[in-house]
Amino acid sequence: MFWCDQLVENLSGPQVINDSKTPSGRAHVGALRGPLIHDAIFRALKSKGIPVRYLFGVDDYDPVDEIPYGEKEHFEKYLGAPLCNTPPPPGSKATDMADHYITEFFSVFGELGIRPEFYRMRDVYRSGRFNEAIDAILRKAGAVRRIYKEVSGAERAEDWHPFQVVCENCGRIGTTVVSSYDGKEVEYHCKPDLVKWAKGCGHRGKMSPFDGRGKLPWKLEWCAKWKTFPVTIEGAGQDHSTKGGSRDVAMACLREIFGQEPPLNCPYDFFLVGGAKMSSSKGIGVTCREMADFLPPEILRYLLIRPFPRQPVNFEPSEVYIIKLFNEFDRFHQKFHRDPTMPAGDRRVYELSEVDSEPDHWLADFQLVSALTQMPHLDIVKELEKRKTAPFTDLERKHLELRIRAARYWVQRYATEEEKTQLQSCPPARAETLTASQRAFLHQLRTAIQGVPWEGDALQTAVFNAARLTPIDQPTAFKAIYRVLLDRENGPKAGNFLSFLDPAFVSKRCSELTVDEFAFLSEASSTEAEFSAWLAKEKSAPSSIEACVRNAHSAAGETIAVVELRIVMRDGKTHCRRIRVATEFKDTSIWQAQAAAFTQALADRIKLHITLRSVPEAG
Repeated sequence: MFWCDQLVENLSGPQVINDSKTPSGRAHVGALRGPLIHDAIFRALKSKGIPVRYLFGVDDYDPVDEIPYGEKEHFEKYLGAPLCNTPPPPGSKATDMADHYITEFFSVFGELGIRPEFYRMRDVYRSGRFNEAIDAILRKAGAVRRIYKEVSGAERAEDWHPFQVVCENCGRIGTTVVSSYDGKEVEYHCKPDLVKWAKGCGHRGKMSPFDGRGKLPWKLEWCAKWKTFPVTIEGAGQDHSTKGGSRDVAMACLREIFGQEPPLNCPYDFFLVGGAKMSSSKGIGVTCREMADFLPPEILRYLLIRPFPRQPVNFEPSEVYIIKLFNEFDRFHQKFHRDPTMPAGDRRVYELSEVDSEPDHWLADFQLVSALTQMPHLDIVKELEKRKTAPFTDLERKHLELRIRAARYWVQRYATEEEKTQLQSCPPARAETLTASQRAFLHQLRTAIQGVPWEGDALQTAVFNAARLTPIDQPTAFKAIYRVLLDRENGPKAGNFLSFLDPAFVSKRCSELTVDEFAFLSEASSTEAEFSAWLAKEKSAPSSIEACVRNAHSAAGETIAVVELRIVMRDGKTHCRRIRVATEFKDTSIWQAQAAAFTQALADRIKLHITLRSVPEAG
């Protein structure tokens, strides 16, 4: 079972899920983790047929206690005032600071398919909906002070009351302290030195705490929400859910004041970028709007929902991380639609990643899309549609456009110069570092692609064939292709990528590096024992073998002679293997005899006729 299904497994009866956000600046992407976790729980309950509501609050009655990054000139004078009473930045069409920042946050909700019932705390307080809870909490101020001390070790003054009014003189809420309550009014002081981030005006007064004239501290505000709405499920960040933390204080107050059990918790850990926590006020990290402009919605949902909530999500905008993220999602997509044996937990991951349920559809490989977006001469949609061999459906085109957008965003915002893909007009300087075997592979590939249909699968097969005939391991072969074409160590699937390039250009590039025959034969040959071990590991047996003798001399006068075997296996694949028979000789008859002896022994062992021929000596 997936984590959200485990969480709700034993629940029954109507449920109310709650979450909220203080809109004091642009929300970073980590702020989406709570809403998406609660959305997953909401969907899990709905799938069980349990009546459920998902509420999401805007905590806009909180004070301005930090200045959004780069906005000091405008907001500094409003420190301590309620967010909803603070003007938005210049040029904004919003009604206030809270509205300005929450509007952007909620625009991402819509794109991700998060559809809760929204409420704003200014409306809750001003409507009188919290009056009953405020009265009960203020009457139990002594109990709240005791709980603070017992649960979290926090000391409060003997006359401290859990409420903050909006100062009648200066309009600040973050600088006021309530010292008494007579059942109708509270007595308060707007203290100049209460907090470091705002200065109170010093005013003292009495006023009613009801109908929006003030607010509860957020731990008690939790209690009021849980009691009033009433909430049955609300997760919180791991930092609030530690022993003696905010959640423990709120739960103890709820039991003491209202005699009510707290909602089910689902603690969740941080969203990190490159291992670092994010901060809106310091401009550290990525905003949720930026991330939603980058990642397609189903990929962003997958990124945040798939890990167990208590696991941190460490996002890296590196090429390796991003490609892995897309590839993982694509595997889930393919299995969900085409593999009936897919585990139930994995099926749930995919279901919860979708914004809305969609039928099976073609998805473009993200690494290929990323490479193609960096080739301005190509019409990506037309080229991919041509290779798909069928027109895109509206759904497929939508998802392709999202991936093209993501690729361009990544290249412009995150890609290092090394990670960018640029087709090289001539062999790059670093191509000279390729080994003799890699160079020989490229020459072999030039031969292998002649006459091959110029499409991805056929070209990928040609690459594999050329690697077996060199022989060279596949990773090293692919590195050679990427180095001479892109001046990189890696790239998109080679066959697919080659299919978008001009055949004559690819053929020419594969033959532009010279091959040192002596160095190549030295690298690409093995001992008899190594060859026997390779043959024993092969799943298929030889069906025919052609053999020849090759030799070469180095500039320093060194020599090497090998028996070259072209082996056709019963599975139809052709391999080339070379066995060293001599590395120093003066009399060619000696190594020729050794070659003949090896070839005959091999023929006798595998019971195949092998004809040995010689090729002209290399210089």
